[in-house]
Amino acid sequence: MPHEVTSLAVLNTVAFLMCVAFCAYVLSILVLHLRTRRAGAGNSVSLDWHIIVPCRNEASVIGGTLRRLLRDLPDVTVWCVDDASDDGTFEELAAFASDPRVHVVRRTLPDAVQGKGAALNTAWREILRRLPAAVDPSRVIIGVLDADSYLDPQCRTALAGRRYFGSPSVAAVQVEVRMLQCARSDRGHHRLGRWARLLVRLQDMEFRAPIAAMQSLRRVTGSVAMGGNGQFTRLSLLNKIAAEHGTPWHGALLEDFELGLHILLAGGRTEYCAETWVAQEALTRIRPLIRQRARWAQGSMQCGRHLGAVLRSDRIRNAATMEIAHFLAAPWLQLIGTPLYLGCLTVMCWYINHTMGGLAGWWDAGGWGVPPLVAIFGIGPFAVWGLVYKARCERHLTWPTAIGLGLCHWLYSYLQSIAVWVAFGRLIRARSDWQKTARAADPPPLAAGRSAALPPHRRHPQLTHSKQ
Repeated sequence: MPHEVTSLAVLNTVAFLMCVAFCAYVLSILVLHLRTRRAGAGNSVSLDWHIIVPCRNEASVIGGTLRRLLRDLPDVTVWCVDDASDDGTFEELAAFASDPRVHVVRRTLPDAVQGKGAALNTAWREILRRLPAAVDPSRVIIGVLDADSYLDPQCRTALAGRRYFGSPSVAAVQVEVRMLQCARSDRGHHRLGRWARLLVRLQDMEFRAPIAAMQSLRRVTGSVAMGGNGQFTRLSLLNKIAAEHGTPWHGALLEDFELGLHILLAGGRTEYCAETWVAQEALTRIRPLIRQRARWAQGSMQCGRHLGAVLRSDRIRNAATMEIAHFLAAPWLQLIGTPLYLGCLTVMCWYINHTMGGLAGWWDAGGWGVPPLVAIFGIGPFAVWGLVYKARCERHLTWPTAIGLGLCHWLYSYLQSIAVWVAFGRLIRARSDWQKTARAADPPPLAAGRSAALPPHRRHPQLTHSKQ
């Protein structure tokens, strides 16, 4: 019995200290997030805006996305990279070939399908080739959007503000990401069930509350991270990174975070803009969501190879170094935490079973203190974001609904623990291939006549082949 009691004490102590550290982190990002004030807008005309949209089998969404971009941002140049799609994506893009604001770059096998970073690098090369030699690259802003994105029409004025690209010291800006259900659902083509709608809401809350709060902390430490959707970077910094590393984007599955690290290592400053947003389609099933988060976790593990450079860099502040190290360590801490917490639970159950009087005896002997500790240190740090989500983002929600969303967010967080173990399994097997997640409501295949009626890509000056 003494040995088991000691084991329980040690495990509980370690688990408690990890919980306290996590709660302290949550409290710090929560306070900073609630204190963040909105910044003023700027003059977007002084900047040259380009948006890259990588496309791999995006026929169901790319047409609508391009029409929205051309309508809402008429002075923006859009670069679509067709990465050897086989679902009619290129035919969708070819319909826009007569518009001088749209450039389509086509990647073909065997050089295509090498990851998102490779597609972005192809667009970067094409932008450099087509821009006039006299253009100042520091005034050229390169944005990256997913093919299903809804970009705020006012994003340029927000990004041109003095806190962002209105300041010459700012090299890159990540905008707030929002999640929404499949656009076809609104037209009745694909109705989501109750649990699917809840999953969409939880993803939206995750990005607009805890992830936004993490970025608020990073604004203070100087380590704002880039996201895969809604990142904007000065061309001059992309060129500077390429001069040192060959290309701006590299091979990590988390190529967006990797880009942010290279920007910081190059001496650039990154910012987070909550005054504007980009929305994208949320996932509506658990398995694709775990697969997506596993990809992110594995990408974070891969980015660990840059930690040495971050530690040695005299361009990154100490606070930023600590925050980056914490982010890179997070998936490994989750791997450690899973058996640790399960071990605590197992030993506690054994102890309850061997305590005189069983569960009642254990409860009277002090076990009554465990549920409050679990509520405060285990559930509270996750559930609080439901209240923040209502207060800062969705004020129409009722307080009971906000509390319920917070509790659901606590359960939702366990999906990340599963995803980390999936990522670890892939990492030790040296697997980095990923199949693109299908859209929630893909339309029927394109009619054969429609594709045949479109003019060949060779007749359009905006369509470019690339094997790079």
